[in-house]
Amino acid sequence: MNYSPKDIEPKWQDSWQKNKIYEASSNSTKPKRYVLEYFPYPSGAAMHVGHVRNYTIGDVIARVKRMQGFNVLHPMGWDAFGLPAENYAIKTGTSPRIAIDENTAKFKKQLMQMGFCYDWSREIDSTDPKYYRWTQWFFLLLFRRGLAYQKESEQWWCDQCKTVLANEQVVEGKCWRHDKHDDPIVGKKSLKQWFFKITEYADRLLQDLDSLEWSSAIKSMQSNWIGKSEGVVIKSVIKGTDIPFEAYDSVPQTYMAQTFAVIAPEHKRLKEIIRGKKEEPAVLEFIEKIQEKKARKQFDAEADFEGVFTGCYIEDPYGTGDLPLWVASFVVADYGTGMVACSAHDERDFAFAKKYTIPLKIAMLPADPVEAEKVKNFEYCFSKADEGILLAPEKFSGRKWAEVRADIIQHLVDSGIATKSVQYKIRDWLISRQRYWGAPIPIIHCIDCGSVPVPEVELPVQLPELDDFKPVGDGRSPLAKAQEWLSAPCPKCGKASERETDTMDGFACSSWYFMRFADPHNANEFADKHSLQYWSPVDDYIGGAEHAVMHLLYARFWTKVAYDAGYISFNEPFTRLRNQGMILAPDGQKMSKSKGNTIEPDTLIAQGYGADSIRLMELFIGPWNQSANWSTEGIGGCHRFLNRVWNLVIEVNEAKDSLLANPDAELLRIQHTLIRKVTEQLEALSFNTAIASLMEALNELYTIKKTSIHSVTWLDVCKVFIQLLAPFSPHITEELWQIMGNEQSVHTTDWPTYDPALTAKSTMTIAVQINGKIRAEIDVDATATKDEILQMAKENENVQRYIANTVLKKEIYVPGKLVSLVI
Repeated sequence: MNYSPKDIEPKWQDSWQKNKIYEASSNSTKPKRYVLEYFPYPSGAAMHVGHVRNYTIGDVIARVKRMQGFNVLHPMGWDAFGLPAENYAIKTGTSPRIAIDENTAKFKKQLMQMGFCYDWSREIDSTDPKYYRWTQWFFLLLFRRGLAYQKESEQWWCDQCKTVLANEQVVEGKCWRHDKHDDPIVGKKSLKQWFFKITEYADRLLQDLDSLEWSSAIKSMQSNWIGKSEGVVIKSVIKGTDIPFEAYDSVPQTYMAQTFAVIAPEHKRLKEIIRGKKEEPAVLEFIEKIQEKKARKQFDAEADFEGVFTGCYIEDPYGTGDLPLWVASFVVADYGTGMVACSAHDERDFAFAKKYTIPLKIAMLPADPVEAEKVKNFEYCFSKADEGILLAPEKFSGRKWAEVRADIIQHLVDSGIATKSVQYKIRDWLISRQRYWGAPIPIIHCIDCGSVPVPEVELPVQLPELDDFKPVGDGRSPLAKAQEWLSAPCPKCGKASERETDTMDGFACSSWYFMRFADPHNANEFADKHSLQYWSPVDDYIGGAEHAVMHLLYARFWTKVAYDAGYISFNEPFTRLRNQGMILAPDGQKMSKSKGNTIEPDTLIAQGYGADSIRLMELFIGPWNQSANWSTEGIGGCHRFLNRVWNLVIEVNEAKDSLLANPDAELLRIQHTLIRKVTEQLEALSFNTAIASLMEALNELYTIKKTSIHSVTWLDVCKVFIQLLAPFSPHITEELWQIMGNEQSVHTTDWPTYDPALTAKSTMTIAVQINGKIRAEIDVDATATKDEILQMAKENENVQRYIANTVLKKEIYVPGKLVSLVI
């Protein structure tokens, strides 16, 4: 009987589905474990082995926890709204609905042929009106709580997508979907947009990071994106006008050194400030130049120190004189107030002042006298805050910069110069998209009543069928063409009105999907409280780090809103986050269809390796959270390992009627040691070392088999081996489990336990070294003493050949490992 994955694997996939062994119940008395991989987008491109790793990690965790007595929820669904399906529709004329249905069926087939233990009874699709009805319900919840609003603003605009982008979706100046070297830099467009007020939750999003079992890297990325800063706001006026000057200062200790101020080129009042001044033409030209530069090529705010004088001054904000106001390329309009007071103790300010010969002052010096003279002569910018000794103001002279912060802030407040302020880098989440394939925003615009929410009983607001999906780029989505759908009576006054034509960003649907899996078919609420209480939060969330400041941040915000509204009892969506390493092409490049270097599981399965070998290879290739190159030799080795497992179990099973009842101590040691190792390694998510332990144990079993298969212990050893291998390679283990006469699925059996007393070796293999070279190995009883082991080493026949007629100068014993003789 030969091992044949192509016969075994489809058979057991059908059986698992038919017998529903992976379906989870919300009414179990067992402890729960909610295991979830990132909500996948079902693209037309085939799933490659890089994608498979993510799902394999989650599958192994789910299978192990199920065998360890947990009630496991391991669901799957489709994040199917978004631009790829719409762009494909524009290109081919195929409806996004048809394209998504085809892609979903293909993706599902690929997942099923890998043997993943999903509860398919809970499958959801974000493009199903029964699902996005609740996405729209959440929008209205945000709207009612003052967290969804519409305003006219300048936003990033992608000419290729023909839609606005959230700040988080602009990566190094480019659209996150168009980030190749020859893709253009995004520009700005002024449109009336919908926003979610995520800034209201900035503090909680920051503070609650400490409670999460996430990587420090992801936590840092979110912390830096939120960008909390505590400082002061200096208030004055533009001299000769009533236009206020407000500048946020995050390092007010050196305020006495500030000699000029800068304003962002995009500041909404800049054109008003310069109106009528002789500098106006030059400033307007500069504004246009910087805007064009930002739009047409990558703009590095840290390196580009360009500016122009406005001809205006800030009226004596510190009591030290007026400050000339410059337009500076590096100032960001929507951070702080868009105006900044500048000093010699900031690297960027210093460089700018040097470039435009703006006078500078010193307010702190280094302790080293020689360096202090250099700083006084402005030979370099002294910004090493912790080492700084203040010169001014006088009452703080001689104190260290790092120690005086709180006192300086209080001094500025008490003096009436400034007010305390907390600023954040994070901006409200831009939710509007001027595209067709998304959840419609449930708002009706009435001339008299304004923006009115669609009544909940009328949800979902369904997407109408369109023949032309192409966006026109005028700021409205293709939905504006659907005249019958567009017209709707105002829910308040009944007057003829129009629906909102923007659709929601796809991240809206994925911000709450993990809640829906708890109760996916509920028609009356997004999920009932009992199911949410039982299953939530997600215990293990598995996926890449690319959405650290998009999906992961949005889902946390959405969860906190639902928690505050009393709909859920948990404050964070994902307890543990597992960011897997990438599987790269054999040459080390990232796999992509465009490079033609993808390796698809379908091909490997067709070649005879089978899903079990692929799954094994995904995790044996290296630590799960580190990247690794795919190896053709590696998958061959995994397949050979499974063949050896198959052959051993078949041989033992065929010999079972002749096995003697006496237990074999060495086999028991291998069995219990393997259980201990694999259990501990899986608890630590050391998948690769757990697989290595299985391979090492198999080698030991083959060594013992050379003598004979005589003890009934062989049957237990094989059964335990199958159970420990089952989470990694579920098909072959299910087949072998049944061959050995078991009726219950191996995947619903209890995880094996071990007896520590049986893990100790009865014998030890000791190497014997003579003058630094290994000359023999001896097997000794594990209880043997040092003197007994030294004597046995010297009496060994091969050792005798080297030490006969010589003088032994040293005898060294390294316990359990080595005898070293020096002659």
